[in-house]
Amino acid sequence: MYAIIETGGKQYRVAEGDVVTIEKLEITEGEAVEFDRVLTVVKDGEVKIGKPVVTGAKVSGKVLTHGKDKKILVFKYKAKSNYRKRQGHRQPFTKVVIEKIDA
Repeated sequence: MYAIIETGGKQYRVAEGDVVTIEKLEITEGEAVEFDRVLTVVKDGEVKIGKPVVTGAKVSGKVLTHGKDKKILVFKYKAKSNYRKRQGHRQPFTKVVIEKIDA
C-alpha cells in the first residue's frame, strides 16, 4: 500500500515505514504530523485517484529531525561589465517517518 501526498508544493510517494525528506515544517521533533492532501492511494491493486484529493484519506507520521541540505553555489555573471556575484544556499528540510495511511 502506498500513497502520493502533496506538501510544500511538491508531491511524494510514501508507504508505511518510509523516511521522507520534505520541505521544512514548523513542528518540533518527535511530534506527530498529519498530511490531508492525499492525491492517490493504491491498496492491493485498487487505485483511488482524487479530484484533486481523495476524500477521507490521510497520512500520519512523526517528525524525526530538522536539518539543512548540502550547500549549492549560485553564481551570477554578466560578460564585459565586470559583474560577478557568488552566493551559497542551504535548503532547510524535515525528515518524517510515515506511520499510517488511512484511506
